[in-house]
Amino acid sequence: MANQHNLAVVVSESQGRQTPRRGWIEGVLARRPTGVIPVFSDLSGQQHTLLTAARIPLVVLDPTGVPDDEIPSVGSTNWHGGLSATRHLLELGHRRIAIITGPSWALCSRARLDGYRAALDAAGIPADPALLRDGEFEISGGLASTTDLLRLPDPPTAVFALNDGMAIGVYHAASQAGLRIPQDLSVVGFDGYPLDEWLVPPLTTVRQPLRDMGAAAAQMVLDLARGADLAEKRRDLATELVVRHSTAPAAR
Repeated sequence: MANQHNLAVVVSESQGRQTPRRGWIEGVLARRPTGVIPVFSDLSGQQHTLLTAARIPLVVLDPTGVPDDEIPSVGSTNWHGGLSATRHLLELGHRRIAIITGPSWALCSRARLDGYRAALDAAGIPADPALLRDGEFEISGGLASTTDLLRLPDPPTAVFALNDGMAIGVYHAASQAGLRIPQDLSVVGFDGYPLDEWLVPPLTTVRQPLRDMGAAAAQMVLDLARGADLAEKRRDLATELVVRHSTAPAAR
């Protein structure tokens, strides 16, 4: 999108922070960009005020908190993704479905968890707190959480990891426990990393339209930069369940 308009993209890393570090906004203002798109992070009130004063458009991509009505943002249907992933496992006969969440402050993690709970509720299955773990969206978190889950007296037959990185950790934990995927343990991820289809077995996941989300955010910035009014301040693009070979009917 930027290339089509002869614009360069400058990337600055937040280093895992929910809000960009001190001094970040000064560098942005010095560059006088066409617009700013924070990805999976939120600006402080002061940072937003400084951008507004400099008339630099702001569009948040995959906001970590509840989107401000006044700040344009682009996300995906995280709740529906959580629902479809869990429903898929239920249709395969799984009833002990564990879930590994991301950080509690991340809006997408909370929405995916709510979708999981909604699917269980619709199936008449109470959500078991013993099957919930926080993996912080890290591979190591997926590994540690699954290792712990597999030690339960009644371990899960399936694990829904709320990002693909944690799903990789689930694979490692299953291997260390001598379990086969999907014969002994079904696994579903979330995001749709390109490497998912190269895992052994290829990972069933909920794909986010990341390219389309980025393009939508860029188009919104360009529209704002030329003084146009946005048709909508918030856009949620559809997720898609991609079924591969990491899920199978429950063995027990």
